[in-house]
Formats: sequence, C-alpha cells, structure tokens
Amino acid sequence: MTVTTAGERPATEPAAPPGPGRGGPRRAPAAWAAAGVVLLALACVASLTVGARPVGWSTLVEAWLRFDASAGDHLVVQSRAPRTLTGLVVGAALGLAGAAMQGVARNPLADPGILGVNAGAALGVVVGLHAFGVATPGGYIWFAFAGAAVAAVTVYAVASLGREGATPVKLALAGAAFSAALASLVNAVLVMSRQTLDQFRFWQVGSLAGTGVDTLASVLPFVVAGGVVTIALGRSLNGLALGDEVARGLGQRVGLTRGVAAVGVVLLVGSATALAGPIAFVGLVVPHAVRALVGGDHRWLLPLSALLAPVLLLAADVMGRVVAPPGEVQAGIMTAVVGAPVFVALVRRRRVGSL
Repeated sequence: MTVTTAGERPATEPAAPPGPGRGGPRRAPAAWAAAGVVLLALACVASLTVGARPVGWSTLVEAWLRFDASAGDHLVVQSRAPRTLTGLVVGAALGLAGAAMQGVARNPLADPGILGVNAGAALGVVVGLHAFGVATPGGYIWFAFAGAAVAAVTVYAVASLGREGATPVKLALAGAAFSAALASLVNAVLVMSRQTLDQFRFWQVGSLAGTGVDTLASVLPFVVAGGVVTIALGRSLNGLALGDEVARGLGQRVGLTRGVAAVGVVLLVGSATALAGPIAFVGLVVPHAVRALVGGDHRWLLPLSALLAPVLLLAADVMGRVVAPPGEVQAGIMTAVVGAPVFVALVRRRRVGSL
C-alpha cells in the first residue's frame, strides 16, 4: 500500500510526461542565446579569413573600415562576404524550418525533406535548365522556389485526404512517396540531356560559393517572411506537441496550424535550397542540439535554431576549404559528414519516435 500526504504524489505514480517547455535540461535560454551570438560572430570571422589565402584579423578590420581596391587581401575579404552572407541566410532558414517540421510532425527524425521540398526544388531547377535554358542562380531560383512550393502543397493536400486530416504519419508517407516520384522525373530529364546534367550536378552538391549579392537580395524577402510566420507559431507548436486531441481541446485549430507551418517551411526551405542546393542534415541536427540545451519550448527552440544553424553551416564551409587544399570540399558534403553519425545515433535511440 502506498502512503501519501496532502500535496504529495504517490511514490508509485509515474511522473507526468514532459510537455512543451519541460523536456530537456532547465538552463537559461537567454544565456545560450548570448553564447550563440558569440559563436556566430566567430564563425563569420572564420568564414571571411580562412581559406586558400588566409587573411589576418587586422587586415579584416582594415578591409571593412578602410577598403582599398588595390590591396589583394581586401579583395579576398570582399569576395568572401557574399559567401558568408549566404551561409547566414541559408543556415538560419534550414535550422528554423527543421525545428518547425519536427514540431509539426512530432517526429525527431523529421526535417524539411519530409514535405518533398528538396525534391520539388530540384525538379524546378531541372525544368528551368532543360526547358527554358536558364543557367544562372538568378534565373533558376524562381523555378526552384516554385517547385518547392508546389511539392509541399501537393504533399499536404494528399495527406489531408480522409477523416483524420494531415496526421504526422500521413505527412511522412505522402512526403516520401512524392519525393521518390519527383526524383524519378529529375533522373529521367538528366538522362536525356547531358548538358542539363553537367549544369545541375554542381548545384545538387550543395555549396555556398557562387551566389551573388543580387541573387541573395532577391530571395531574402521570402526568407524573412517565412521566418516571421514560423517563429509566430511557437505557442501553437507547443500545443501540437501535446497531441492533436489535447490541442483541439485547448481550442487550437490543428489543421490551420499545420497549414500555416507548411507555408513557412516552403518559404524557408525553398529559398535556401534555391540559393545553395539541397544541403542536408542542418535542419535535423541543430534543433536536436538546441532542444538538449533549452528544452522543448518552441518559443525558444525556433529562434535559437535559426541562430545556431548558420554556425554549423559556416563551420562546415570553412572546414571544406582546408581539408583538401588547394581545392575545397563543398559545404553540402561536409554537413553530411557531420550529420550522418548524428542521424544514426538518433535512429538507435529507444524513444526516437517521440519528442
């Protein structure tokens, strides 16, 4: 027999399951945010100074304060600035979208690819290259964005069929099936056109190099819009983490929340994929690391994922410049090297199916 006193839980009663904001260590999110800002600043400095031609810190400061077009090191810093900015934008978009997708699907293995966004963007790029002869990022970026949007909307519409609506399992199955179908179409076009294959394979690897300021500026409004929409859903994603029935009982419109989240993810991942190609694992690894630091409250999880994901992406890009001099390894390959072991570890965890 279990003896209890007023205000006490019986010793044999199981503890309440961790909910949004309770799962994970209880550390000050503001402190981790400050640490993230420092790490991000260091990653940006490394991105501007490390490479085939190293640049000193003093030279970096001079290049920003008193730029001299006749100085070679100043030109190096200038040429690396768009690459660093691209890493900031793409990393923030992928980290934020990954955290949102894991919250919507209630699956720690979910990443933006669950909606087929990467496959849709890839098909859009292939169509732009093959059918319209577009060969520059500023041209095919719109095809990539349109393909990502159509793919995500289609997957969500298919998953919404039936009485239960777009459940996490149906979203995952519809995304996997649609991604496989789009990949087949991409391969069919590439087999027929050698020229399209030669152009597409450089984009497919995933890289921060080659993106100009004009292209970045044209995509930035979509990233900002997607970021605002997604971060605004923090409280709603906390409700989804409790389960659809509980969320409905609290007055939340589950279908609307998932639909708005899908719009935000499309804007973020479609833009990021168009800019840098299909870079994997950033949206998977970073939200898990942030969740281990501050817990599962999406009001902190979302912005901190957007803050720390560029750190990982820029670090991967910097490592890719130094591992095989005088050439470099693309950032998409380096993130796969870092993310694949983490993915395997997550799969092996007992409680991998729940957050």
